[in-house]
Amino acid sequence: MLLSMLRCFLIAFALGSLPAHGATQKILVFGDSLSAAYGISQKDGWVALLAERLKKQGFDYTVANASISGETSAGGASRIVRALAGEKPAIVILALGANDGLRGLPLAQMRDNLGSITATAQRAGARVLIAGMKMPPNYGAKYTREFEDSFSRLSKQFKTGYVPFLIDGVADKPDLFQPDRLHPTAEAQPQVLDNVWKALRPMLKRTGTN
Repeated sequence: MLLSMLRCFLIAFALGSLPAHGATQKILVFGDSLSAAYGISQKDGWVALLAERLKKQGFDYTVANASISGETSAGGASRIVRALAGEKPAIVILALGANDGLRGLPLAQMRDNLGSITATAQRAGARVLIAGMKMPPNYGAKYTREFEDSFSRLSKQFKTGYVPFLIDGVADKPDLFQPDRLHPTAEAQPQVLDNVWKALRPMLKRTGTN
């Protein structure tokens, strides 16, 4: 019990406090290449488009993108405390797991890592939005089903916001992918943003509201 209390204290001390009431709040996007605008201009990525939409619609939030191409859930778990300490976000959009799936990594390990990231963010006072992902059918029915279900299970466990499939409306359109057939084109980014926005919008507060 004492060790658990001490750990929570150290995390709280390292992360500091969230922005005071009335200050601009921050959204931290914590993902992989699908959120890092791989292969396209940063300004065309869905994260940059999110910042533009927030401003246009009167939401007093800034957006920090801590996404890294090739990142796995393990890599994210190893750097989440540092990212939270640096950004002090009010909301964390967690969009990791795709690389775990593509590499066929153990799903229990992925869930543990994503759960650790989520719990750490929540202890820091941030609300979390989990973005789900799916695998191609060639990974086998059992693996693909359990992979997809992992994200909804985590969302229910930690009571987070939830995007069922980050690239819904894109995955079945080959013309919306770059030549590697893995990364969406610039033309696909507004659809990705719309997928995120549906779940993110209810979590936002307009300027001047409590």
